[in-house]
Amino acid sequence: MITAKTTKNTAYPCVYMAVLLSLLVFWVPGLAAHTTPLRSTAPDSFAQLVKGARGSVVNISTVKVIKSQPGPSTPFFGWPSDPNDPFHDFFDRFFKDQIPKDYRQRSLGSGFIIDEEGYILTNNHVVEKTDEIKVKLANDKEYSAEIVGRDPQTDLALIRIGSDEPLRPLSLGDSEALEVGEWVVAIGNPFGLTHTVTAGIVSAKYRKIGAGSYENFIQTDAPINPGNSGGPLLNTRGEVVGINTAIFSRGGGSVGIGFAIPINMAKDLLPQLKRGKVVRGWLGVMIQKITPELKEKLGLTETKGALVADVTKGSPAEEAGMKRGDVIVSFDGQPIKEMGELPFVVAATPVGKRVTVEVLRKGRKESLTVEVGKLDDGMRPGAREEEESDLGLVVEEITPELARRFGLSEAGGLVVVHVERGSSADEAGLRQGDIILEIDQKPVRGLADYRTEIRRYKKGDTILFLVKRGNSSLYLTVKVWE
Repeated sequence: MITAKTTKNTAYPCVYMAVLLSLLVFWVPGLAAHTTPLRSTAPDSFAQLVKGARGSVVNISTVKVIKSQPGPSTPFFGWPSDPNDPFHDFFDRFFKDQIPKDYRQRSLGSGFIIDEEGYILTNNHVVEKTDEIKVKLANDKEYSAEIVGRDPQTDLALIRIGSDEPLRPLSLGDSEALEVGEWVVAIGNPFGLTHTVTAGIVSAKYRKIGAGSYENFIQTDAPINPGNSGGPLLNTRGEVVGINTAIFSRGGGSVGIGFAIPINMAKDLLPQLKRGKVVRGWLGVMIQKITPELKEKLGLTETKGALVADVTKGSPAEEAGMKRGDVIVSFDGQPIKEMGELPFVVAATPVGKRVTVEVLRKGRKESLTVEVGKLDDGMRPGAREEEESDLGLVVEEITPELARRFGLSEAGGLVVVHVERGSSADEAGLRQGDIILEIDQKPVRGLADYRTEIRRYKKGDTILFLVKRGNSSLYLTVKVWE
C-alpha cells in the first residue's frame, strides 16, 4: 500500500508535466511571434575596417623652441653685458656653464587625411604655438606641414602637407546620426605607438566638460590616451564620426572615459578653416539654464529655451530690445529647446544677417529683429551657462556630477571647471577642482556672489582668492590683465 501510494503520488506530477509541455508547444510559438528578440550588432572583426582606414591616419610630431634667458626669476638677472665691467669676469668664470640653454620641446599627436590635396584635420592643442610640424604617413614617409587654419574655441586645426604620392582621405560621416551604444573604433598614436587601434561603444552624446564655449562631445569607452589627440573616431562603416580630443583620468592613462569632437562640427567649420580663420556670429547675451525652481519663480510653463541673465551694452541683443529675464525660444526659425543649443546656432549665423528671435517676456511671446554681429577675438564667445571673465577662469556651482568628477566632498559652493592656458588665472596657479571660498576676504557661496564681486574690478587690479584644494586652503593673487 505504501508503494502504491508513492507511485500514485508521483504519477500525478508526471501527468501535469505532460499537459504543460503540450500547451507550451502551441503557446510558445505564438509568444515568439509577438516579441522582438534583442540582437547584438557587434561585428565579428574590425580587421577590414582598419585595413581601409589606417593608411589615412597620420602621426604628428611638433617642436617648440623654448628660449631660456636670464631674467628676474633667475640668479642671472643683471648679468654684466659690458666686458669692461669689473664683475664680468667673475660671472663668466663661475656661472657661464649654468646659464640655461634654449631647448626643443617635443610632443606627439594624431590626425587624418580629409582630401587628396593634403589637408589633415587634428586638434588645435596639438599644433598651436609650435615652431615645426612633421607628419608621418603609414608608410613611414615624413613631410613638413603648415598650419592652414586654427579654431581654439572648438580645439580644431587644419594643416596641410605637400605629398609626392597619392593620398587616400577618410570619409566623413554624420555624427548626429550616431547612437548611444553603437560600436566605434579609435586609431591614433598613444604614447608614440603609431597606428594603435582600440574599440568601444558610444557611451553618451552632447557631453559638456568645461573645456570651452562650443563643446558638445561624444563620450566613448574606446581607450584613448595621450597621443591619440586629433585622431579619428570611426563608425563600423569606416566613416569618421568624431575627432578624439580629451580623456577623463586621474593618473594620465585611459579609464574608459574619452571625449571626441563631433565630425559635423568640423564639417561646418572646414570652409572657414581653409580660409585661415573662423568668423562667428555674436548676439551679446549671458544665458543660463532654466531649472524647475527658476521656472516656478518666473511663472514659466516649461523649462525649454535659454534664460537671458544679462545683456551686453551696445550688443546686437541690446539694440534689438532684448532684456534680462527674456527666455529665447527660437532663433532664426530654429527652436531653442535647451540653453546649450543657442551658442551653436548664433555662431553659425552669417555676420550681418537680420534674424527673428522669439522670446517669452513675462509670459507673453514677442518677436525681435536682430542684426547678428561679429564675435571678435578676445570677446566673450556667445552665451554659456558658466560665468567667464577676463581672468581666463570658468566656474560653476557644485552639482553631484561635478562633485564626482573632481572628487569633492562638498555638496555646495563654487568650483573651478576650466582654466585657460596662459591666462592670468593660470599664471596665478588656479586649477580645475579648486573651490573658491573668498574673493578679497568676502565669502563666495555661489555664482551670484562671484559675479557681484568680479564685476567690481577693472584692468590692472589684483584680486585675492582664497581657495580650498584637497584638504587645505591657500591664498592666490590674480591680476586682471590690461
